Amino acid sequence: MKEETTILIVDDDEEIRNLIGIYLKNEGYTLRYACNGNEALEMIKETAISLVILDLMMPGLDGVSTCVEIRKQHYMPILMLTAKTGDLDLMQGITVGADDYMRKPFNPLEVTLRVKSLLRRYRDYGALKEKNSNLFRYKDLTVDIASRQCLKGDQAVRLTPKEFGILSFFIRNQHQVLSLEQIYEAVWQEEAFEIENVVMVHITKLREKIENDPRNPSYIKTVWGRGYRL
Repeated sequence: MKEETTILIVDDDEEIRNLIGIYLKNEGYTLRYACNGNEALEMIKETAISLVILDLMMPGLDGVSTCVEIRKQHYMPILMLTAKTGDLDLMQGITVGADDYMRKPFNPLEVTLRVKSLLRRYRDYGALKEKNSNLFRYKDLTVDIASRQCLKGDQAVRLTPKEFGILSFFIRNQHQVLSLEQIYEAVWQEEAFEIENVVMVHITKLREKIENDPRNPSYIKTVWGRGYRL
């Protein structure tokens, strides 16, 4: 419901914050404001935020760095605003976790439409909806195949695409012994040939991120001479 939807607008330009705020307030959303990245992170700690509108270029902690910090623990949608026109600058925001972006100057009505679309998408296909058939759990790990997100307890685990692919393959095949060839062909989508070191290096890095003690793993166990098992 809109009365339960709180949007955080983060921009060092007060006029932009207020302009966006006017349109979103008319839609019934609850609003919070921050003028820099550090202030935004503190606000998120104290308030349940449903969506973040985040400026890319801000003094101090910029939008990209702020997005990285948010994504370490939170999955609310992030709409990035930028005055930059280069595709590389825009893609950087998407790469670190932004869901959508808009170039300045923008039409406030379009911002409103983007906000509604992102909120609807997250509500319908939210990262942790129990009815999601792509949601898997093993011990205190939660893996959502659809949104490519992983939690250990309530903490986000940041994985590379290959690390996530390996973990997904394991969690879909819990308790089965998987050979290096099976893992490689499932994740890399190529025929396995002299791939032992490649797979082992990625599993080592994955263990470093999910295991309490990577040297004595409790999730991904080695089955000597055969492969690995979750």
